[in-house]
Amino acid sequence: MLTLKTISENPELVIKKLAKKHFDAKEIIEKVLEIDQTRKKTQTSLDACLSESNNLSKHIGQLMKEGNKAEAEIAKNRVAEIKGQSKVLEETLRQAEQDLQELLVLIPNLPSDEVPEGRVAEDNVVEKTGGIIPELGEDALPHWDLAKKYDLIDFELGVKITGAGFPVYKGKGARLQRALINYFLDKARESGYLEVQPPYVVNAASGYGTGQLPDKEGQMYHATLDDLYLIPTAEVPVTNIYRDVILEEKDLPIMNTAYSACFRREAGSYGKDVRGLNRLHQFDKVEIVRIDKPEHSYESLKEMVAHVQSLVDELELPWRILRLCGGDMSFTSALTFDFEVFSAAQKRWLEVSSVSNFESYQANRLKCRYRDADKKIQLAHTLNGSALALPRIVAALLENNQTDAGIRIPKVLVPYTGFEFIN
Repeated sequence: MLTLKTISENPELVIKKLAKKHFDAKEIIEKVLEIDQTRKKTQTSLDACLSESNNLSKHIGQLMKEGNKAEAEIAKNRVAEIKGQSKVLEETLRQAEQDLQELLVLIPNLPSDEVPEGRVAEDNVVEKTGGIIPELGEDALPHWDLAKKYDLIDFELGVKITGAGFPVYKGKGARLQRALINYFLDKARESGYLEVQPPYVVNAASGYGTGQLPDKEGQMYHATLDDLYLIPTAEVPVTNIYRDVILEEKDLPIMNTAYSACFRREAGSYGKDVRGLNRLHQFDKVEIVRIDKPEHSYESLKEMVAHVQSLVDELELPWRILRLCGGDMSFTSALTFDFEVFSAAQKRWLEVSSVSNFESYQANRLKCRYRDADKKIQLAHTLNGSALALPRIVAALLENNQTDAGIRIPKVLVPYTGFEFIN
């Protein structure tokens, strides 16, 4: 969340920047400043009461030593009166702090100056493209038909077991999943990321720490009896490793990678966007996460984008990188680059990765800090990216590599799959 310092130093600038995300912040910012003034005044009054009470308590002892019981009694009465006033002030202060917290978590992160203007996905800026779009024949099949033809994925069986959006991978389809996961993890480790294996369920504090709560509560599966949430991405548990932690500057950037299953309700999804592997409720993904100091975080972002580009290049997929406009960005992001690959049979671009810098927004919620060279405690910057999400990668690999002899496996994956063709 934004710090009170950021808001109070230049509220008009905050309102202007959030307008790029098409968020009207005027009313909520004014309310935050009003409550903060109440909090400050209450704290000042409470401090004065405590100071007077302490001074009187010392004075009472002196009066008792001097035998001046009448004045001591008057002082005791005043101390009792101050305690009553302090109790009221403490409750006012507690309520103000609670009200402030409830408002601050509703305010999105400020977009970077590099974020383009725009309201919808069509306004995103294409930064870079690569790879060659294959030319398929008229009889080319979409991945859901290929999955059925070669008995790779059973969508109907998933519906029987759980429901729509929970496919069952079989035979070479399951082996392809495992191959991609291992390949992505190996590439991340080669790039300096430490692999961790996090839990797939998190508590509410973790959801609030990375900003999924309260913003995306309706998109998360909630185990209400235990008040635990199934993770929508490994970003949540991995970043929360550093909640309430003070790191040392010399150890930054911290670089972690993790494989996890991901669970998303995807409420409101329908039509062609949900066909086959295009949008699932459960899917596999390898995530990369960095904790960095502010002056280096955008260099880290560039390195993460380059890492993801190397993956789609090696998979021989046509790709493009989009710089997201203000209206298409997430609640928590300051700057996001999306990767899309072209699915040749569907003739459409499919998003396979988002790489984002959250600056200090998540860190402030997490209380993730570091001690700089001058021994000062500073908020860190957090970043993460999909490297990569599997479903749409698999969709593009199946469609783009279909031949009369079967589906060709990219060379880089053959050591992981153990086969060159699916036939």
